[in-house]
Amino acid sequence: MTDLKRRRFLTASALGGAAALAMPAVARAEAAVQWRMQALWDGGTTPFEFEKKFVERVSELTDGQFEIKLFSAGQLVPANQAFDAVRSGAFQLMKTFDGYEAGKIPSFAFTSTIPFGFPDPDQYEAWFYELGGLEMAREAYGKAGLTYIAPTVYGEEPMHSTVKIESIADMAGKKGRFVGLASAVMGDLGVAVTPMATAEVYSGLEKGLIDFADRGDLTANYEAGLAEVAKFIILPGVHQPTTATSYVANSAAYDALPESYKAALAVAAREISGSLRQRIIVQNSQVLDKYREQGVEVIYLDPADVAEARSKAVTSWKAATKEDPLATKIVDSQIGFMQSLGLI
Repeated sequence: MTDLKRRRFLTASALGGAAALAMPAVARAEAAVQWRMQALWDGGTTPFEFEKKFVERVSELTDGQFEIKLFSAGQLVPANQAFDAVRSGAFQLMKTFDGYEAGKIPSFAFTSTIPFGFPDPDQYEAWFYELGGLEMAREAYGKAGLTYIAPTVYGEEPMHSTVKIESIADMAGKKGRFVGLASAVMGDLGVAVTPMATAEVYSGLEKGLIDFADRGDLTANYEAGLAEVAKFIILPGVHQPTTATSYVANSAAYDALPESYKAALAVAAREISGSLRQRIIVQNSQVLDKYREQGVEVIYLDPADVAEARSKAVTSWKAATKEDPLATKIVDSQIGFMQSLGLI
């Protein structure tokens, strides 16, 4: 072998060896990963069906290498234990409503829903994706040892009432069931707020323990029979005009993912946010007709009345920050965007 050929052979061998050494790293990046996820919703509900679409989309985007086994609400742990279970690594991913933990982490009151806040879910989603909301939500969860991936944003939840309510002022003195930040805001508007479990709303309305209530979306409430006990629906649902539920992961499990798998989670989450929102728009139009067929009157509040109450609610929002720096930053950002939209 000539010296020239020998040098070429050695160079090729070195390059081949380097490639061989690199291959295990590539293989590891594309290795199969299996996670478990607990949803926020019961099996058979529309939101749960969309969580099925979410895990299917993640698998599709990763050529079947990233598999997430989906469980319905409470299947792995009771819903109120999911936060700590994911943090401890009992399972890797949950769908949650940030407001459940707002008592411990004030920022979560504003990354879940804002009473009298953004009336259009596109506006709320724009705050997350265009004005730093995602980063602020991630900062809030990071302090709790968890990783916020992305929100699912959709529209209002209605109020069901046994009495006719045609204005914000009409709510004062009435007994209302609200939870979280909505209970504080509605209380500041003169509502006699009564805390009550979701499962108790039907009987509470039926027995007169409450006059009106928040419970869930229009379709879920219809399926729960609220048309039988409350002959008025009040729209818009000013206590929860837009809603964000959240995909939240165990930080160690998330950090161990290759970047392509992290991207798959983000892409699938944003796709599901839009598609679920569109499905709910269609469902709402259909189910309102069913309510009317059962004698329920749908009342729409005057937009000017709602806008005036929104300005008053700002004081309640600021109080709910408990002077926490991050919560204050979030609220100031949201108020600034609402002002630019002419909402405040």
